[in-house]
Amino acid sequence: MRIFLFASFLLLNLTSIAQSKKDNRFAGLDTAFSRVLKEWKAPGFAVAVVEKNKVVYAKGFGYKDFENKIPVTVHTQFAIGSCTKAFTASVLGILRKDGKINFDSAAINYIPELRFSSGALTTGVTIKDMLTHRTGIPRYDYSWYLWSSESEDSLLRRVRYMEPSYPLRTKWQYNNWMYFLLGVTGERLTGKSWHENIRNYFFKPLGMTESNTNKKDHELYNDIAFGYGLKDDSIIYKMDFYNIAGMAPAGSINSTVTDMAKWVTVWINGGKYQNAEIIPASYITEAESGQMVISGALPQKETPDLYMANYGYGWMVSSYRGHYRVEHGGNIDGFSASTSFFPSDSIGIVVLVNQNGSSVPSIVRNIIADRVLKLKPKDWQTESKQAADKAKETAKKAEKSMSDNRKRGTHPSHAIADYTGSYSNPAFGSFTISLKKDSLMATAGSKDLYLRHYHYDVFEGFVKDEKFGIDTSDGVKMQFYMDEAGDIRGLKTQLEPLLPPMDFAKTVTTKELSKDSLQQYTGTYDLGMEIKVIIRNDSTLFMIVPGQPDYELQYVGNDRFALRILSGYYVQFVRDEKGKIIAAISQQPNGNFEAKKKN
Repeated sequence: MRIFLFASFLLLNLTSIAQSKKDNRFAGLDTAFSRVLKEWKAPGFAVAVVEKNKVVYAKGFGYKDFENKIPVTVHTQFAIGSCTKAFTASVLGILRKDGKINFDSAAINYIPELRFSSGALTTGVTIKDMLTHRTGIPRYDYSWYLWSSESEDSLLRRVRYMEPSYPLRTKWQYNNWMYFLLGVTGERLTGKSWHENIRNYFFKPLGMTESNTNKKDHELYNDIAFGYGLKDDSIIYKMDFYNIAGMAPAGSINSTVTDMAKWVTVWINGGKYQNAEIIPASYITEAESGQMVISGALPQKETPDLYMANYGYGWMVSSYRGHYRVEHGGNIDGFSASTSFFPSDSIGIVVLVNQNGSSVPSIVRNIIADRVLKLKPKDWQTESKQAADKAKETAKKAEKSMSDNRKRGTHPSHAIADYTGSYSNPAFGSFTISLKKDSLMATAGSKDLYLRHYHYDVFEGFVKDEKFGIDTSDGVKMQFYMDEAGDIRGLKTQLEPLLPPMDFAKTVTTKELSKDSLQQYTGTYDLGMEIKVIIRNDSTLFMIVPGQPDYELQYVGNDRFALRILSGYYVQFVRDEKGKIIAAISQQPNGNFEAKKKN
């Protein structure tokens, strides 16, 4: 009996000790976060809080699989999007300590084939310029998002056609392409892929066994969150996982709050994890310091204790209610994230959400920050919801008051079929426009668009969604243009707000003909001078004009050939009633010229 009583007393005291050690800073969070999930219609999220070198709070809320109501855990894997950038930049920080890279050196010193749109940019853009988003080149996100590619070479070639919107080092402009280039830089210096560098420098030494860097490995993980979108503020729907492919260094890491807690532990401990150096302390200090001003502005009246907006290396730096905060968000189809830490307070907070373009990460982050930093609580949920609702209402009013410049009663200048074909821009890629029943449809990379006539030769493109059909609430205008001969030669569309509309040239759709078929067009034609048509290499037709370069002819159908190096120039061969070629008409912007075929 005495033994039993002693054991009971000991158990009671141990329980009391455990309860006394319970961290009351997180009391009531379940209720607060349930409200966040409900009011933002978010499927789920996970959160972890690190203090010094210890995880003091970690929990999952809501569902990783909304349809089947399977809960989120602290081991559920989410796409972290642009929170990846700090990893990519840190690889170079390690290599700098090893003397392999100088941040003030031009990027072409490490990627010799890299070219920007001008010689000044090619020789002038440094590693630091790319780290801090100050190259002057805007986002060009449609290029990698619509025309994704696994080929680094293909992506590198696009960069030279990306025009700047500001001079070098004069304006902060977020740019995923520059972090792609930083990833390539690391590859050139280590001889290993970006994926290997991330695993070798961070995942392995930190024991981040719940993290990976690509879609394939993510799908093999045993506890993944599905990504979701929200339509009309009410319908939660599942989104396809986006394969970022070759742009991986800008945002392809998938992780859990358990693993990401290890990552922020490194940052709030000066680059060390369990007394081992992971990232050089000198780089840590530089990376979490303001290297480029994002925007100049005064604190708002409603939030006088929130101010400063600078960028370090893969981190955004700001003042949060009197505390120095380092943070980066992440957004990719179906997922949103926030990784933040307060270096002076040794606090780190990670929030991973399976909702597209969500406000939840910042709200949850702020609710927790107020508690762990012992600040007077603010109702971030109510303030954020009211601000979002007000913004939507303002947008609706602006849309209603917007004047419609559409010219009614106009028609396209050509038959609808004449707008079909392939269109390309070297900074983006190619897309095709085809005729389906009586409508024009465009296929641009992974997206299908329905083209609706607006006025004259201007059409509006609306995304076609498999779940919800065609959304005509927001379209992109495409203005087709023709050459002097009256043929549709391309279109212009606004893909970067600060740059002129992008030009997508129409490429001629050519067909192959056998040598025997080509033979019927060969011969000498009289146009006041002798023009010869010959076959070379048994497969290609050429037109030889005295005193001019030889013109390669590309067959486009119906006895018509395009001149390969001259846009808008064609040769139309003419047959007699017996089907024999008797003439060739040179169709040029300044007119048509007929040449009789000599016997």
